[in-house]
Amino acid sequence: MQPIMASQWEEFYASHLPPPDFEDNRTLLKEFCARQSKVGQRIVLITSGGTTVPLEHNTVRFVDNFSAGMRGAASAEYFLEHGYSVIFMHRLKSLEPFTRHFSGQKFMDMLDLQITEQDTSITVKPDSVDVLAPVLLNYKAAQETGRILYVNFTTVADYFWLLRAACECLATLGPKAMLYLAAAVSDFYVPSNEMPTHKIQSGAVPNISLQLVPKLLSPVVNLWVPHAFVVSFKLETDENILLSKARDSLNKYKHKLVIGNILQTRRQRVVFVMSDDSYEVTLTREQMINGIEIEEHIVTNIINHHTQYMSVHKF
Repeated sequence: MQPIMASQWEEFYASHLPPPDFEDNRTLLKEFCARQSKVGQRIVLITSGGTTVPLEHNTVRFVDNFSAGMRGAASAEYFLEHGYSVIFMHRLKSLEPFTRHFSGQKFMDMLDLQITEQDTSITVKPDSVDVLAPVLLNYKAAQETGRILYVNFTTVADYFWLLRAACECLATLGPKAMLYLAAAVSDFYVPSNEMPTHKIQSGAVPNISLQLVPKLLSPVVNLWVPHAFVVSFKLETDENILLSKARDSLNKYKHKLVIGNILQTRRQRVVFVMSDDSYEVTLTREQMINGIEIEEHIVTNIINHHTQYMSVHKF
């Protein structure tokens, strides 16, 4: 077991307040996990989207990244299709399961508006019914069976607090719990005691000192959910270092699986990296043209690994 540098992440928690709605979210997480555990349900915690790094306490400016949360949102739908319950912990205003299919003006273009003196009605255009109906059906099924919980964050501090709270609840499920850590978590942050209270003025040249964000994989794997199946992601732009970086992460944190991907090809190719093996999951050009998403294959492969893990690790 890796030694845990507790001082780093404990210091981060000690110097950053939880989000204002933290207690409400913690209650929702506890209730959701308790319901799923009672019926023996598998649960996957999906983290999705990027985290912001505020530059002021009254935040106007912040550091962000490009993640829109596509992988997490798509994966949530496929996990639900396979019978999992899902905690979807996502960046506020990033893509979400189901609604991701109709972002921007696309949804409005699917509707017809009829206004008469007696009534106003809205209908789905006939050529859009086949597109909307299956998505709506799956959404209704997830909502009506209570198998999805949405929790949102904005800053990296929000993410830290909510991830730990979710792990506290998932710990009771043992190997039936999975963590699918697809969020693009900031690598750097501005310490709270070094941030100005108010907006940095436009005429000023800020002198910003960044510190490394503590890696939470160590307490997640070793302390918070030691029996869960933990999957992380590794995004690189250099193919030559992808495998070595993924293996370094596995060796350091001792979780179960790293999914590596290259920025430019992440929609059609990923690499599954385990302690004793690695293999590629890819889409053909024909599959991509036909609208197949690589997340469908990622989730199917992960579930196979999770099932095998559960067969060996009893709780």
